[in-house]
Amino acid sequence: MKEIISVEKAGPVATVTIDRGAKRNALTQDMVLRLTDIALEFQQDTSTACVVLSGNDAEFSAGIDLGDPARWKQDDRTALEKRALALRGTRLCKAWEDMPQITIAAVEGMNVGGGIALTLACDWRVMGRSAYLFVPEVQIGIPLGWQTIPRLVNLTGPARAKQIVLLGEKMSADKALEWGVADFVVPDGAARGHARALAERISKMPDLAVRMSKQSINAYANALNHLGSHMDVDQAMLCGQSADAAAARDRYGR
Repeated sequence: MKEIISVEKAGPVATVTIDRGAKRNALTQDMVLRLTDIALEFQQDTSTACVVLSGNDAEFSAGIDLGDPARWKQDDRTALEKRALALRGTRLCKAWEDMPQITIAAVEGMNVGGGIALTLACDWRVMGRSAYLFVPEVQIGIPLGWQTIPRLVNLTGPARAKQIVLLGEKMSADKALEWGVADFVVPDGAARGHARALAERISKMPDLAVRMSKQSINAYANALNHLGSHMDVDQAMLCGQSADAAAARDRYGR
């Protein structure tokens, strides 16, 4: 049986591929945990210089799987258990952000919600020209979480971040490039190849200098990120328990 998440290493470059077929790479809780474990393993890996994170040829991710009972059926859980579960996405993105390797997300087709959160935790984003971004969280009754807000504000500024989060409009690759959410736009089908080519360039540079440069840039750029978003999981839990949010999820899932 084909793995949903695979890891391929070619010398100092690794490629992590998400391919859930017809499920459009919607992220289940098991997938979130697996992607977190992969990032934590790379944090201890001194032989890999760069990691490419890719979806399949059709899409990067449809976001969190709204049909995953492990995420929404929580009536028998304690408040502490519910919060621990809700923090999984935060830990996933932090694990990828903290990887010492340069990380490059390759995006074809759609990238939605939690998928965007994951790619914003990477260093660079390469998008196919027909790819698009979509942030539906507010439309389903919850704030954008996983400590994504400060990462988004760092890239776009506050006014544009509000447009992306609140208006819930699909954003084209060209607009993502203009607004700083994407770093490279390439012909459709070429995102993974372009990301790997960038990774090969990075892998030929002195690895220690690359890692320390990334660490210094992130330390400055992200210095206040946790302070500004450490309670976003609690905000999401509070909003998500409302009747309005439940009705919105129901409508969105149809």
